[in-house]
Amino acid sequence: MPIRQFQAQRMRAPRDFQAISNSPICVEIGAGKGKHALLFSASHPQQQLIAIERTREKFLAMQKQHQIEGQSNLTPVHADALPWVVHALFPQQVQQFFILYPNPEPHNPAQRWLNMPFFEFLLSRLQPGGQITLASNIPEYIQEAQQQLIDVWQLPFVKEKIAASSARTHFEVKYLERGELCQQLIITKPADYTTRFDDFAPLQGQNAVAE
Repeated sequence: MPIRQFQAQRMRAPRDFQAISNSPICVEIGAGKGKHALLFSASHPQQQLIAIERTREKFLAMQKQHQIEGQSNLTPVHADALPWVVHALFPQQVQQFFILYPNPEPHNPAQRWLNMPFFEFLLSRLQPGGQITLASNIPEYIQEAQQQLIDVWQLPFVKEKIAASSARTHFEVKYLERGELCQQLIITKPADYTTRFDDFAPLQGQNAVAE
């Protein structure tokens, strides 16, 4: 069954939204307390990373640690990812998206990332040749996402087993210490890939009318 089209124009700006410039960036969605964001920005000083976290407690923990470490190429953002992406990001702006250990939505499969109409919009913000890293400790989640990439999104990907020594997020450390299988899909956007949002400019904080 085809996924319905995402209604981007209906998204209202997050509270205290601040627009960004149209320069190449990386984006982490659901950054938690910022362990991966801090590690990535420290080890990739030439790349700008925006780390989005919706939960206030986790965002404040990330912000506090960022103030201690002081990476100038990291910008923590407290917002819901969907409206922030619609209002902030330009077409083909993002070099990499990171979605590491998202909520598996066991009671609402339609809210899983590759099942959402929003995923098409996310792809429109990705550069040709850009990548999305999706990690999970739930084999069924990875399997379903893999099938969606084949059947719906028709995107090339590589599935990898995450090494037991990896420690990118607090969840990853916990799952690997338990001996759980952690896997990731590295999804690449081909140069000729098109979406229905390729010409959709960011709303830049203007409240769209949702009628």
